[in-house]
Amino acid sequence: MNRRTQKNVSLFHKTTELAKKTLVFDFEGTLLRSSSLFPYFMLVAFEAGGLIRSLILFLSYPLVWLVGEEQLGLEIMVFLCFFGLRKSTFRIGSAVLPKFFLEDIGWEGFEAVMCCERKVASSKLPRIMVEGFLKDYLGVDAVVARDLKTFNGYFLGVFEENKVNKTTLSYEGKAKDGNRNSIGIKGSHIEHIDKELFSHFKEVYLMLSSEERKKWHALPREKYPKPLVFHDGRLAFRPTPASSLAFFLWLPFALFLAIFRFIFGTSLPFNVSAPILAFSGTKTTLSKPSNVSLIHNKEDQKGMLYVCNHRTLLDPLYIAYVLNKPLSAVTYSLSRFNELVSPIKTIRLTRDREKDREAMGELLKLGSLVVCPEGTTCREPYLLRYSPLFAELTDDIVPVAVDVKVSMFYGTTASGYKCLDPFFHFLNPNPTYFIKFLERLPQSETCLGGGKSRIEVANFVQNKIGNALGFACTSLTRKDKYLVLADNEGVSDQKPCIPYHNCQ
Repeated sequence: MNRRTQKNVSLFHKTTELAKKTLVFDFEGTLLRSSSLFPYFMLVAFEAGGLIRSLILFLSYPLVWLVGEEQLGLEIMVFLCFFGLRKSTFRIGSAVLPKFFLEDIGWEGFEAVMCCERKVASSKLPRIMVEGFLKDYLGVDAVVARDLKTFNGYFLGVFEENKVNKTTLSYEGKAKDGNRNSIGIKGSHIEHIDKELFSHFKEVYLMLSSEERKKWHALPREKYPKPLVFHDGRLAFRPTPASSLAFFLWLPFALFLAIFRFIFGTSLPFNVSAPILAFSGTKTTLSKPSNVSLIHNKEDQKGMLYVCNHRTLLDPLYIAYVLNKPLSAVTYSLSRFNELVSPIKTIRLTRDREKDREAMGELLKLGSLVVCPEGTTCREPYLLRYSPLFAELTDDIVPVAVDVKVSMFYGTTASGYKCLDPFFHFLNPNPTYFIKFLERLPQSETCLGGGKSRIEVANFVQNKIGNALGFACTSLTRKDKYLVLADNEGVSDQKPCIPYHNCQ
């Protein structure tokens, strides 16, 4: 074995020296501010395994803490989280965990890693949890992590025998030959990976301690190497041991509260249910133009089209709630159950342009209509591409900017049961809706009154709503979202690009 030099000094102030080097680094010790891996396993347990599995993992945490998360504790968490899960449907590593990894990354470590020309990452976590994130978001060339054993397509919850990816060995070979452009950042890692990966480098920098990493600054959203537009999963908080305890203590009361909110919100008139829902903790913030007639139409003025961005299935219901008048709504993704219990008339669109245009036209003849032209929900501060169909229907268009704030659960899903979306929204202690009615579109900016094309009108409305919310307008579509999160629109070797422009 070649001799090497270990330096117990910080590498993070030498970014200019690293520009043309190949860096091999310990993912958890070099980038993440927190030292505990428990939150990531709790996310896997809840999102892929369900409530019972996550409760079992939580109850086992004292044992994991006692034996340590490095070896035995890690194996306990892997077994409890993965045993019995189907490998072919496991999407947590690419659909859920990237959001939480990005929020945990320290800016200082990120700058040191990203300035290197080529990168190889090693990880204590199973490969299926980290590989997608490291390659898609950090541009890592190879990942050294252990795979999980499977039987008949199901995880057994134990690691495969110690194996190092052959692609990574080619990078290590450069170090063996004395290539001074290869360096490593080594942490308190699994012994066999340390021995295999770091034993031949002439320069090995020791990672900072966990106490020092806690002082790092969180990576700002604008510094993300790739915009985080799509992510899935129900949990909206980082499930640390303390927050997980709060979650399990809150859940029994939350179930009762959600049923209470759901029943009263769907069965009573708006003016009766409004104070009851507010008393239960739901919040609604309304902003509107000074000209009230743009929102509250006269009795003989029908056919107003409210065009809003899409945050949850409850968007049209909340718009009707703040207007205190019945409206119709059209949507693409709607379960039969939600259609039956909806207190306002809701029609599912077919994605057949002529049929949908005819159905929306008939609803406009009967009264005002709410439409969400994005065609699917988006959680992050981005607007997806607007379908221009609504622009052909009328020139009485009012854009509506909608945002939602939750603290515990997301009321949307790409791969779960959509019929439960409203229920999960009402499980939150204080779910908050922000609704801002914008000025009615000038006649000069409509198809019928101004001669604009339907695409120009759709883009104009998207930009107005984006400016009102401070969101970026993208060209992404529903298909792009489901390719990333659910893989049910076909398999693609390359992730869809993230084109976006300023809303001006």
